[in-house]
Parts: sequence; C-alpha cells; structure tokens
Amino acid sequence: MTRRPVDLSLYLVTDTGLCGPRGVPATVEAAVAGGATMVQLRDPGTTDADFVALGLAVRQVLAGSGVSLIVDDRVHLVQDISADGVHVGQRDMSPSQARQLLGPDAIVGLSISTIEQVRAARALGDDVLDYLGVGPVWPTATKPDHGPAIGPDGVAAVAAASPWPVVAIGGITTVRAGALRHSGVAGVAVVSAVCAAEDPAAAAASLRATWDGQP
Repeated sequence: MTRRPVDLSLYLVTDTGLCGPRGVPATVEAAVAGGATMVQLRDPGTTDADFVALGLAVRQVLAGSGVSLIVDDRVHLVQDISADGVHVGQRDMSPSQARQLLGPDAIVGLSISTIEQVRAARALGDDVLDYLGVGPVWPTATKPDHGPAIGPDGVAAVAAASPWPVVAIGGITTVRAGALRHSGVAGVAVVSAVCAAEDPAAAAASLRATWDGQP
C-alpha cells in the first residue's frame, strides 16, 4: 500500500475574494510563515489561464518551504502549475481517473461527509487516495452549497472508518480547532480564518498552536 507523505496539521484553502487586495500569494506566504503545512489553491470562478498564473505565483512563494501545493478540482492544470496533487469532490473527476492522469507520485485527496462515502472510496483500491477532507464540521459561508454540517462527532466517526489520514473542514476557528484535536483527524483545514484575517501569519500561528496543544 503506497502512501505519499502528507502533513495535514494546518491545511489552508485559498479564497481569492477573501484575500482581497493583499492577494493570494502574499496570504499563502504569511500563512506558511505562521505554520500552515499544506495549501490548496481554490478559485472556481476564474479562467484556466488566470488560475495557472495564480498557481505559479503561489508555487514561487512556496519554493523551499516543503509545503505541498494542491489544486482544487482542475486535474488538467496540476502539471502546468507544477503542483503536488489535486483535491476532488464527490461531483468532480473520479479519484481513480485523477490518479491515472497524474501518476503514482501525485497527492490525491477526496471530499467525504459520510461513512458510506468512505466505503465507496475504499472500493477504489489502496493506491488511489492519500487523504480525505471531511466535513463540513460546522456551517460555513465560504461554500454556500455545502451539505449538512456533521459536527465533531460525525467527523470522528468518519475518521475512525477511514484508512487514510483525515483533515476536518468547515467553519473551523482557533477555538473549534482545539475541540477537534482528539477526534482522530490528522489536522484542520481553514479558509476564512486565515484568508480573511487582518494578519494571516498570526492567525495561522494561533491555529497551529491550538492544534499542537500549546498554551
């Protein structure tokens, strides 16, 4: 069973609108300085060309950091950006097809909200997925079309059923990150908690300290 290494401790999902005039690359750079361990580039409203340009700028600020860059949904742009992998949802390209296109070394993540979806993912085989994004834990305005919030107990149940590491997402704040530390997940994913923060580095540092159990 092959597992590509992933550090899900503090997983930043970008939001171009929330980053505002500061911009996505500067926000990512600050978040990584504060302790972010993975970055997912997400901007569903932009063109492929603009998405690639944004991805290359983010790739540049991540150079030498050891932080993986994941592309949301757009499997066909992973190589153009020199990203480390892709994250797909239940309605996106199948993880198996993404793995086939990207090869054995890419990181492939999948959004999950139920134990039934974990079972379906397990049927894909051992070497397709590297991690699961589980949620929404709490309601979130950054993805208005999300399904029902499953709460910390729902996340814990999915994590217990998953053979892959799990990152929790949806409405996570510094306080809520602490509530998830013992739920069996490998980390927390945030959008607005960092992208909309006045000081993304400080926001990321606070989240990371809470996740690591520091006072």
